[in-house]
Amino acid sequence: MSSLDSSALFQPETLSLINALGEQSSLDDLVGTVSKLRAAGHPQERIHHAIEQVRLRRKAVPKFAEFAKSMLFTEAGLEQATRLSVAAHHAGRFQTAGLKSVADLGCGIGGDSMAFAALGLDVLSVEADPLTAAVANFNVASFDNAKVENTTLESIDLSLVESAWLDPARRDGVTRLTNPDDWSPSLDVAFEIARTLPSGVKLAPGMDRGLIPDDMEAQWVSAGGDVVEMVLWSSALKTEGVTRSALIIGPTSSHTLSAPGDTEDVEVGELGEFLYEPDGAIIRARLIGDVARSLGGRMIDSSIAYFSADSHQPTPFATAFAVEEVLSPKPKDLAKWVRANQVGTLEIKKRGFDVDPASLRKQLPLSGPASKTLFLTRISGKKVAIAATRVSN
Repeated sequence: MSSLDSSALFQPETLSLINALGEQSSLDDLVGTVSKLRAAGHPQERIHHAIEQVRLRRKAVPKFAEFAKSMLFTEAGLEQATRLSVAAHHAGRFQTAGLKSVADLGCGIGGDSMAFAALGLDVLSVEADPLTAAVANFNVASFDNAKVENTTLESIDLSLVESAWLDPARRDGVTRLTNPDDWSPSLDVAFEIARTLPSGVKLAPGMDRGLIPDDMEAQWVSAGGDVVEMVLWSSALKTEGVTRSALIIGPTSSHTLSAPGDTEDVEVGELGEFLYEPDGAIIRARLIGDVARSLGGRMIDSSIAYFSADSHQPTPFATAFAVEEVLSPKPKDLAKWVRANQVGTLEIKKRGFDVDPASLRKQLPLSGPASKTLFLTRISGKKVAIAATRVSN
């Protein structure tokens, strides 16, 4: 986009073309589409921006649903943007804490700013990149209580707001965040702000736990079965007495489990009639022990996140599977089991087992009406395969 005039993106003619192209069911014939647009007199910049925005809008649907159709994006901004369902929970936390204004520092394309503004908070959105700031300004334009400033964090007077939201981005050229200084702003700066104002700091779910401050609540968030982020909450946004929590966001409801700190796993015991797979946020937050205890469960191995129980009790924090049998994990033995049970659909899960499920699947004669789940894991240190059937909550 840097080789083209980015200001052309915001021209009324370009926005109209984006909307018109968005009504088309497909842009598969890209060459033909470009040729028709050129013949209609559209300049190169307009065509480029229109086609790119239609592509990004369609890519954004899983995160922004119907709102994607009326938003603008950058590739990097969309990649880092918070899902709208998750952003709504962020905003709700600020609202519940009684906060009236928030600085969205490093607002990106404005996803969280939209959620804050929708709940009535006065939002000061800050973005250093000029194009991204312009995109954010477009996306929040319908909210009178949101303002975007194209500037740096250092130039903002934070005394003008009651709270802050930070979503540190990768610095240019950095592909993996292993050094706290590779974030922008750095973790030190983010934590300094979080100790000055009630704040939420969005970070990667796999961040080094040794970097988590003792005085903040670390909350891992799962949406649609995927662990999407870890947020550090400070001051009035932190739940009193809590430093570890997991938020599970489902299609129609959400559930939170919290604790003063990491919880102890339950003891290892015999494999019961049901095997439970904790949600990824529960595993990341190290709250497996609390979930297992609530269900009368026991770990199947001291280093494996699965636990089992003798009865099925629905829980939003783990998925239950009815255990059918324990098998040899050798491919030839699994192939015999597949044939004998007429398994045509097989879900393969693994923990503590060095195997490629895709390669294993090719070795199995899958054919038949049965649908099963196969766990490749360890029971008390022994490698096994557990045949099971998913249980509906």
